Amino acid sequence: MRENKGVTLVALVITVIVLGIIASISIYSGKEMIKSANLEALKTNMLMIQAKAREYVEEVSFKMGPTPDEGRRPEVREEVYETTAKLQKASESGENIPSQIPKNNCYYVTPEALESWGLNKIELEEGEAYFVKFDETNLTVEVYNNIGFNNVYSLTEIDKIEL
Repeated sequence: MRENKGVTLVALVITVIVLGIIASISIYSGKEMIKSANLEALKTNMLMIQAKAREYVEEVSFKMGPTPDEGRRPEVREEVYETTAKLQKASESGENIPSQIPKNNCYYVTPEALESWGLNKIELEEGEAYFVKFDETNLTVEVYNNIGFNNVYSLTEIDKIEL
């Protein structure tokens, strides 16, 4: 009599089930790692833009002096933000701006601005844009991304997200 040696149907089914479980865990972990990497890339880009934009808000504050002449503020803003920094008023940019992004004192960061700032490594997705809101009084800058992350658009809020 011949003895049969080989894989039984039960062993094969168990092997397939175990491989399926391992694959599903791997896919879930991979998706979470990609999501986390995308969030970190967005934060990094926004932080680089914020650091460069702070130079310009400080320049406007410096040019305005210790007792700013409010009548001169629009002229100084235009000189620094639009001419020197190569930004464009958000309301005039023609870009898709979600309602959560304020349009007052907010500027569109043009591709030319990114290049002149030395941030040409920031790769924009199709339809993606960055916006900067300046506050010369408090010397602060808020950066926004029109695509955002899970319906959050500002750097301050995105920085609070933990995965």
